[in-house]
Amino acid sequence: MLRLGLVEPGWTFIFQIANTLILFLVLKKLLFKPVTEMMENRSQGIADSIQEAEDKKKEAEGYKEEYLLKLENADKEGSELIRKAVVKAEERANQIKKEAEEEIVRLKEKAEKEIAMEKEMALVQLKDEIASLAVLAASKVIEKDVDVNSHKVLINQFIEEVGDTKWQN
Repeated sequence: MLRLGLVEPGWTFIFQIANTLILFLVLKKLLFKPVTEMMENRSQGIADSIQEAEDKKKEAEGYKEEYLLKLENADKEGSELIRKAVVKAEERANQIKKEAEEEIVRLKEKAEKEIAMEKEMALVQLKDEIASLAVLAASKVIEKDVDVNSHKVLINQFIEEVGDTKWQN
């Protein structure tokens, strides 16, 4: 039989390759797709929250405009009272506008942090899964008992040194 290093070509090797491909496809269906959908749903929820804050800002500006139009049509007798109300309305509109802008900024920062954290968690989980699969595959290929912890450390080191550029999309 032809020997190529540690692996002998044969039916066992072919079945191991097929099993690895099937495992990858199952993980792709059960892990990658739900994580991607979760991140898309979260992004959509954040976009909706931002749109809601902008709508509130527009509504506040609409109230300000409506109030100013009513004040222009008021009698001269209430001009002093109206002037005070205008000042108060402008301050309130500015306060609402400022709060809405601060809320938008806060929501964007929170969303970016959450997305980054969820992405990092997904990458860490994926790296651990791949390391476990590599140890399992290595033990199957050499058909010996493999020290899981030492090989996991080596595989994680390899992933950190070589794989980081491929993990970051």
